[in-house]
Amino acid sequence: MIAPPTSRVRLILARHGQTSSNVSHVLDTAVPGAGLTERGSAEAVALAKSLAGVHVDAVFASTLLRTQQTAAPLATALGLPVQIRDGIREIAAGDLEMRGDRGSVERYLATAFAWPAGNLALRMPGGESGAEMLERFDRVVAEAASGGARTVVIISHGGALRVWTAARADNVDADFAATHPLANTGIVVLDGDPVAGWHAASWEGDVVGAPGAGAAPGDRSRPAVPSADWTISG
Repeated sequence: MIAPPTSRVRLILARHGQTSSNVSHVLDTAVPGAGLTERGSAEAVALAKSLAGVHVDAVFASTLLRTQQTAAPLATALGLPVQIRDGIREIAAGDLEMRGDRGSVERYLATAFAWPAGNLALRMPGGESGAEMLERFDRVVAEAASGGARTVVIISHGGALRVWTAARADNVDADFAATHPLANTGIVVLDGDPVAGWHAASWEGDVVGAPGAGAAPGDRSRPAVPSADWTISG
């Protein structure tokens, strides 16, 4: 159960459902990307049911097919449109696109989690920098938080959600986000606003900062050691 918001805006950040690329452990980040598997479609329905009792003002999804398919059951249940924005797409893999070897995946993760650790100028091979990725995601969050919205659901991607949360939440650091993968349709809940900042209320149902579940803000100058779980990207 997701508790009522305690700040001006509540962001419910959810990863999309399972895709064939998740199953194959490949870096599928380009538009339109793989659609949901049968299991992923069931996860999308379950996500909508889990949020049935939550008042939601808006639903956003990225330009990748899998997030839109994940958002559809929820938006239908709420009677809301799915607002599609490119800024919340997955971190572009660039030259590593559709590769699944361990070296490529580890390079992708090490680059991505160096960004919230402070190295925003570092660029994904053939792709974007941390500053560029965070700026595009920030734009959508600012839009979502405007206009009097109290609770917004953003359906995005494992890498993008973890990196953005680590960079913007005051109680999640790069090390924590790098070592805590988000399962398909896993949720991170944040309270706050784009001006005052964000505070993570929960990470996949666990209160952030609780014993054994969360992490106090760490030294963001230290590089993160990403989890070896290859399902986190996408």
